[in-house]
Amino acid sequence: MASPSLYRSSSNAVIAGVCGGIARRFGLNTTLVRILFVLVSILSAAFPGIIVYLVLWVLMPKGA
Repeated sequence: MASPSLYRSSSNAVIAGVCGGIARRFGLNTTLVRILFVLVSILSAAFPGIIVYLVLWVLMPKGA
């Protein structure tokens, strides 16, 4: 059985739908994914959040 693919969410998007797509793929709450992404980006010097988000925006196909 194939697992669901990772797509940007067009229905649950604030900027580009990256966090919404990640939340849908893993069955998580979208708000929780957004908060965790921001916290990890701010609190970790090794996780360049803006760059990661931009790369995911480019690489993840747009979904429903």
